[in-house]
This record gives sequence, structure tokens and C-alpha cells, in this order.
Amino acid sequence: MATRQSQKRLTKEYKALTSNPPPYISAKPNDENIFEWHFVITGPPQTPFEEGQYHGMLRFPHEYPFKPPSISMITPNGRFACNTRLCLSMSDYHPDTWNPAWSVATILTGLLSFMTGDESTTGSITTSETIKKKLAKESKKWNMNENQRFIRQFPNLVAQNKLDIEEEKRKAQIQQQQQQQGAVNNDGEGGENCINLKDQLDLLDPEDRARLLVEQDDSVRSFWLQKYTIIGILLAGLIAASFNIVRRA
Repeated sequence: MATRQSQKRLTKEYKALTSNPPPYISAKPNDENIFEWHFVITGPPQTPFEEGQYHGMLRFPHEYPFKPPSISMITPNGRFACNTRLCLSMSDYHPDTWNPAWSVATILTGLLSFMTGDESTTGSITTSETIKKKLAKESKKWNMNENQRFIRQFPNLVAQNKLDIEEEKRKAQIQQQQQQQGAVNNDGEGGENCINLKDQLDLLDPEDRARLLVEQDDSVRSFWLQKYTIIGILLAGLIAASFNIVRRA
């Protein structure tokens, strides 16, 4: 009788989760065993787990909801040991604190809250924020390459992950190309951001264009006048020096 009640309760909870999933959480029972659930937590923004994808498991006793499930994490995350039962108030470590009114959504929301905190318990580990961020960045690839249970249970996420990974590669390639192009431009060979004189003139109205050309001509004449003046002075100096040498001789 307890098993039938448990199945009925878990079926009801799955429907509720599907229609109204908690933020950053998705979960579903194993197609072959309703007492084994798989969940995915997406790392919340402004935490070391941001954009991470964390797969874990709930194993429910046949007496559920009168007894709590075990909770374990599968994807490396830097907060919990992998494939290890976690000691939490809503897990099978503490049947004395379990409340039958709690649901799968309650359990996973509590797990997410504990994950983003820093309390220590059996099954938790201590790592730096840098390690947590690194594992978050690598979590999707890890689930795709190392986690067969994830691949079997979440084919829709597998397909999405492939798209996300390809998009990341595409963005990285574009960024690399932009950096290379920027380096070329800085060396004066690209010039995409430089507008030559002709392009500037085409943007002006006729009066401004004529004024700019006159100013340019004046600038050119002034440049050559200064240049020839300097040359003349130098030549005069050389002639004077030569004359003095000859006279002394």
C-alpha cells in the first residue's frame, strides 16, 4: 500500500514540477524507476556557480513521503563531493527533522540554498571561488563527455549543450579575428576606422569643401616655403664658408 501511495505522490509532484519548476531547477524521475529522480541545478547569477550545470540524484524510499530521500551530486562542483550522500535536514541523514509535507521542489530548493552558502556538513567540501568558477565553466562539457546518466536522462539538455558549445566556439573565433584585425589596424595596414581626405571632402557641402581645399593649399605652400627658406640659409652658409677658405688661401 505504501508503495502505491508513494508512486501516486511522486507522479503528482512530477506534474507540478513540470508545470511550475522552481528557479534554476529541473527534475524528472527515471523512466524505469519512479523512485530514482535526476535533477539539474543551473548556477544562479552572481555566485561562483553562475551558468554551471549540476546533475544530481534523489533516491526515494518506498515509504515516501513519510521518510526522506537520499541526496547526491554527480557533476563536479567544488561544494559537494561527487556520488556521496549529503547530510542535510531534508535528506535521509536526518529522518527526525523530515516533514512529510515537503516535496521534491522543497528538497531541491533547500539544496540550492545550501549549495550557495558556506555551511559545512557531511558530504560538503571546501574549495576556492576560483575552483568553483572553473568547474562551473567546464560543467556542460563534463556532463556531455563524462556523464552517461546525464546523457540518458536529459537528451534535450544534451542537444542544447551542443548548440551552446558551438556558439561559444563561434564567439571565441570572432573575438580572435577582431583582435587580429585590431592589431593590423594599429600597425597602419588595416585602416578601416581611418577616413582619407577624399572621403572627408565628400561629406562636406561645396562651400566647406572649397574652404578646406584652400586651407590645404595654403598649408602646402607654407610647408614648402619654410623648407626652401631653410635650404637657402644652409646654402648661403656653405657659400660664405667656401669664400672664406679661398680668401685665406
